[in-house]
Amino acid sequence: MLLAGIVLVASNLRAPITSVGPVVSQIQDVLHLSNTLAGFITTIPLLAFALLSPIAPKLAEKWSIETVLWVAIWAIGLGLWVRTSTNAIWLFAGTALIGSGIAFGNVLVPPFIKQRFPKKIGLVTGIYSVAMNITASLASGLSIAIGHWTGQGWKGSIGVWLVFSLITIICWIPQLIRSKERALHGTSAARPQKSTSMLGSGLAWYITIFMGLQSLLFYCSVAWLPVVLQDWGMASEVSGWTLSFIQFSQLPIVFIGPIIASRVKNHTSLIWFIGGTLALSLLLIIAWRTQFIIPAVILFGLGTGLAFSLVMMWFVLRTATTWDAARISGMAQSFGYALAAVGPPLFGALHDWAGNWETPFFLLVAATIVLYITGMKVAKPKVINS
Repeated sequence: MLLAGIVLVASNLRAPITSVGPVVSQIQDVLHLSNTLAGFITTIPLLAFALLSPIAPKLAEKWSIETVLWVAIWAIGLGLWVRTSTNAIWLFAGTALIGSGIAFGNVLVPPFIKQRFPKKIGLVTGIYSVAMNITASLASGLSIAIGHWTGQGWKGSIGVWLVFSLITIICWIPQLIRSKERALHGTSAARPQKSTSMLGSGLAWYITIFMGLQSLLFYCSVAWLPVVLQDWGMASEVSGWTLSFIQFSQLPIVFIGPIIASRVKNHTSLIWFIGGTLALSLLLIIAWRTQFIIPAVILFGLGTGLAFSLVMMWFVLRTATTWDAARISGMAQSFGYALAAVGPPLFGALHDWAGNWETPFFLLVAATIVLYITGMKVAKPKVINS
């Protein structure tokens, strides 16, 4: 039941965002948004991640991880309902609520796994990552079709995922009850007596930069790849499925990656794989546009999928306790998503400035280079402030 709950929580943490990309053009037409402003549909959640991630560990220490996660799903569900209004203000307000809920989920699930599955961290992290990617894939691939099936257009496409939030809210109640029982019997995770300094750790900062850059790469693709492909002549529904290939190609790597990372102490070879797949992917897109787009997005998915899995594992492998894992998760996702938030609007602004889509992709090339460098700094086995 606990593992099923984690899978349900995971189903809420990507789909509300990936469902937007294929229908961005429709939203722009209805609400009269520029490319730069449309980029903020993806950037607002990233800003919420940046602002709220440091708060999540503190709230979890006070009220329990289970309670904060339950409230987070409520926020996601409410945001999904609010942003279906045909009004730009409500669209952005609902998106902010969604981002707030996802922020807490992103931060607290890794330490929750460390706390509840200490001997199966790699396996459970892999299952959690796969669940996120399956729903993210379906959200982007079916987005246009869902709009047609519901007869609601883009509002149906981005609002249908409220169903998952409602199911999760109900199914997570047993975890709330067990959390209170453990607190009454004194069997919950011990609260930390002394905080490990994350801001003063070079290793923590390298993890943070890596987190931000892998997020920037992913969210730029989610926000803009369907738009770019449509501008290059691809049908809107096909562009949505092309985006879903990124998530589908991530499925094996996000499952296997955490297991490998938990068994292999030195992660240098994994960083080489990430850098190589991302570099080749971007080369194919920049040089040949849609000609080799399927292998390009598959490579991109493999690279970003392993990067995400690896940084999730670093939160637990590079720390000594559950609460240190929560703190580095909060720090990395706060500063990291602040960095990532620059990506989608800057990508759109570079297109508006240059008048082509090739120029913005060089932003992703630069991000890949720095991602590789920082990843190498974290690859060797060590623990923060050990």
